Amino acid sequence: MNEETNPITNLHAAVEAILFAAGHPVSYEKLSQVLGIGIREVKNIVGSMLDEYNSKDSVRGILLLTFPDTCQLVTKEQYLPYIREALGIKRGGNLSASTLEALAVVAYNQPVTRSDVDSIRGVDSSYAMTSLIDKNLIEVCGRMEAPGRPMLYATTDKFLRVFGLSSLSELPKAELPVSSREQSDEEIPSKDPEDKIEEPNADETIASREQ
Repeated sequence: MNEETNPITNLHAAVEAILFAAGHPVSYEKLSQVLGIGIREVKNIVGSMLDEYNSKDSVRGILLLTFPDTCQLVTKEQYLPYIREALGIKRGGNLSASTLEALAVVAYNQPVTRSDVDSIRGVDSSYAMTSLIDKNLIEVCGRMEAPGRPMLYATTDKFLRVFGLSSLSELPKAELPVSSREQSDEEIPSKDPEDKIEEPNADETIASREQ
């Protein structure tokens, strides 16, 4: 902690102030360093804040999202129209139906190769996968131990934040086929024409303070 900083007497309020001002995920390690307390104590403080922000009876307009190594304050979905109007934020950044489908395949089957996604969807997913990477919703997480060592993809922390999840275990139950990972490039069907068009039919469900 900076020598000029006054000693913190209300750590709960200090954590709240830091998360609110940050507008992006802050690591427990950083909070620990700034506040001069242990990481376990930081996590206990954040845990004690969850009911205050996330309970069904909460009247706050923000949620507290927690992840394995970070936490973040975000606005609640129902206030998005008011936030957009007040701040002059135009609608945009929506995902097309085909890109959402590819994202769902990755989320429920990760880690997966692009061929896995192609096989499950029945179409070439190059455009959708590139779009999801550009939006930082998926990322390369390694390589498969197979001929050619194809890249493996998984969802990111931003994916969790966008959909208001603390972990992948909170994903809704779904019956999705799992690829055998045996389909060759020659067997991949032609590019899905829907992938060429961004359709405005899916919003980010959490309006982060990160603009």
